[in-house]
Amino acid sequence: MAPVDVQQYDYIVLGGGSGGSGSGRRAAGWYGAKTLIVESGRSGGTCVNVGCVPKKMTWNFATINEMLEVGKHYGYDIPEKVKFDYTHFKNTRDAVIKRLNGIYERNWGREGIDLVHGRARFVESKVIEVANEDGSVSRFTAPHILIATGGRPNVPKVPGAEHGITSDGFFELEELPPKVAVVGAGYIAVELAGVMNAADVETHMFIRGEHFLRKFDPMVQKTMTDRYDAAGVKLHRNHSGFKEVKLIRDGKGKDRLIKLISHDGSELEVNELLWAVGRAPEVEDLHIDIPGIKLNPSGHIVVDEYQNTSVEGVYAIGDVTGQAELTPVAIAAGRQLGNRIFGPPELKHSKISYENIPTVVFSHPEVGVVGLTEPEARQRYGDDKIKIYHTKFTAMFYDVLPAEEKPKNPTEMKIICAGPQEKVVGLHILGLGVGEMLQGFGVAVKMGATKQDFDSCVAIHPTSAEELVTLR
Repeated sequence: MAPVDVQQYDYIVLGGGSGGSGSGRRAAGWYGAKTLIVESGRSGGTCVNVGCVPKKMTWNFATINEMLEVGKHYGYDIPEKVKFDYTHFKNTRDAVIKRLNGIYERNWGREGIDLVHGRARFVESKVIEVANEDGSVSRFTAPHILIATGGRPNVPKVPGAEHGITSDGFFELEELPPKVAVVGAGYIAVELAGVMNAADVETHMFIRGEHFLRKFDPMVQKTMTDRYDAAGVKLHRNHSGFKEVKLIRDGKGKDRLIKLISHDGSELEVNELLWAVGRAPEVEDLHIDIPGIKLNPSGHIVVDEYQNTSVEGVYAIGDVTGQAELTPVAIAAGRQLGNRIFGPPELKHSKISYENIPTVVFSHPEVGVVGLTEPEARQRYGDDKIKIYHTKFTAMFYDVLPAEEKPKNPTEMKIICAGPQEKVVGLHILGLGVGEMLQGFGVAVKMGATKQDFDSCVAIHPTSAEELVTLR
């Protein structure tokens, strides 16, 4: 076999998702580094194709259905059952995603970044190989290589588990199933279960404990679990897991039938099964043993505060590292890494801070958090150093609802303060519009705001957000 030519670059980025793109564009567009991106799927990665973007669009779709119900109480003559065309929405969403794929690639092209489609693997510590469609291989080398390959959804080792889908498969559905089982208690499970319940799908959630969102503040856990229960989600709490999954009838939508058999002997037939039981780093076929990159016990790539792996000149960012698995985090880490490697001397210590990262769960209603949970704050500072401010109310938008309906649409807020200055170390909010609300408050917490700083800000009335600057 003839030797394969090795093409030389300054920077090779494995993965064309948010983090890889952000880092590659910073290196090439700002500093002129000769950059290659290797992507095995559609450009934009998980966020653009099977994550944040299609999820938020689907959340918007389902939220409209909820708003129609409220609209009746405002005097709108809305039929009891409004029909919607999910296939039309799915095709519209796909067109938006395809446009974004093109935008990513055009941006790379404008900044002189080369793109190779295929799966990469290490053949030497600084040489990667990509299989081409014609069966040949191409090899590339660079003094700096970034691993930004992200993660993929887990499927449990249950007989018949392959008959279910993951979040990736959810976005391929051309019609919503009449009855669905969602297995999981994290934000993906909560988001997708909320979407389907709001779109009138009979939704069953199987969770291992009493509450879902177990990594969140106890306030969020309890209120959101109770809210889903009140909204009609059928919760199977303290579930011991499944013994077997059987495909009774293949097909789409209502034509598909799956039987779930739990360890306790209970059975449930649904039209679709969605596994939302965590994600795993996409590292298996990278052959990272060749350069000797270290992994932690969960299989994520070990990095230091500067995103260095255990191999000099090889870096990792984003979900593949298991650090705050959020799109904006990967982008910020990637850009800082580009600054550090290729920027001027004053940027040689650029790095992202993983403290006080705001995040939103696009549930029904939304949840927004930044900083420590109450148990975390008490553990870090001590019970006697912590002060909690809390409120729960019905947002003005729901004032038109009957009294018995209002508790089903809660808004709840908690500010966690530490020390004599009452520095805000945790902020937890849920309710209508908190996704947009949190961004500004996230800046304040990041800057080290105190409760007095919050109190000194004049409230905007009437809003839900004003409660955060008037809490007593």
